[in-house]
Amino acid sequence: MQKKLFLYASVLFLGISIFAFTSSETTEGDAETAIKELILQSYVHGAFNELNPEAMRKGFHPDFAIFSAKGEDIAKYPIDTWASGTEKRKNDPKFDASKNKWTHNFASVDVTGGSAAVKIELSKDGKHVYTDYLSLLKFESGWRIVAKVYHKHE
Repeated sequence: MQKKLFLYASVLFLGISIFAFTSSETTEGDAETAIKELILQSYVHGAFNELNPEAMRKGFHPDFAIFSAKGEDIAKYPIDTWASGTEKRKNDPKFDASKNKWTHNFASVDVTGGSAAVKIELSKDGKHVYTDYLSLLKFESGWRIVAKVYHKHE
């Protein structure tokens, strides 16, 4: 009787463990898909290809900033400044949208619960221009990009 009880408990535990593993795997896979879509719409297309400041403001958190080293200090470029500059660039009569084609590669997407880090490579005219590291958080309203650091390739 004790062996049967142990066997039933073991099978039950194994079943629960497999369900929990596949559920978390599915959830993180769904999160990765949602994150990639957000980055494509708000970042790749919003900030680069289509110059769409509305898409940028939708996908980036209002407190978002690009952080870069400036000597021993940190320079901070807020989303409002970036999105406004994107809008001005798009409306500039000299801007040629046909020459504004950026390609991307998701080098890595790492999701843990409600936090994510994405490494994305951006290229133009076949030349690797930027390697960007985006940090994201999941809010009640969904995923938002909260910070960026980057490297510009020469």
